[in-house]
Amino acid sequence: MNTTNAAHSNSQPSAEQTVAASGQYLTLRLGNEEYAIDILRVQEIRSYEEPTRMVNAPSYIKGVVNLRGVIVPIVDLRMKLNLEKVEYNEFTVVIILNVRGTVIGAVVDSVSDVVTLSAQAIKPAPQFEAAIDARFITGLANVGERMLIVMNMDALMSNAEMGMFSSSLGG
Repeated sequence: MNTTNAAHSNSQPSAEQTVAASGQYLTLRLGNEEYAIDILRVQEIRSYEEPTRMVNAPSYIKGVVNLRGVIVPIVDLRMKLNLEKVEYNEFTVVIILNVRGTVIGAVVDSVSDVVTLSAQAIKPAPQFEAAIDARFITGLANVGERMLIVMNMDALMSNAEMGMFSSSLGG
């Protein structure tokens, strides 16, 4: 009997497929622009409360809050993205995100709704239009009359971007 061993290792997915995934996205507002972030990164949405300031923290880190026993750094997304500063108001919220196992709060002007986007609906962003570093933008998507800037929260909120060390404090 002759058995053949067919190798199927040629059908591996490309490692360069870092396009946006289909799914649900939370829409939020920073200034006049609307952004979208993967809903799977969102842990909860809270009203803004003044965090405890941290010494030597970058200016865009407003401080930390104790969220049910977890110390969470609070990042002002406007400052992180070099947008104009705005006064916080009753619509200002903190989106609690879980990015690569790290819990981080992001201060935004407001949240709007949840939209479902297909991977095909998210188009690459032209490099010259973005006032934001291109690493932080997955693409652009139209939802009706709205233009959403789809953000890469993994890149934006990485430990290196936040100026945080991955080692735990205390010991």
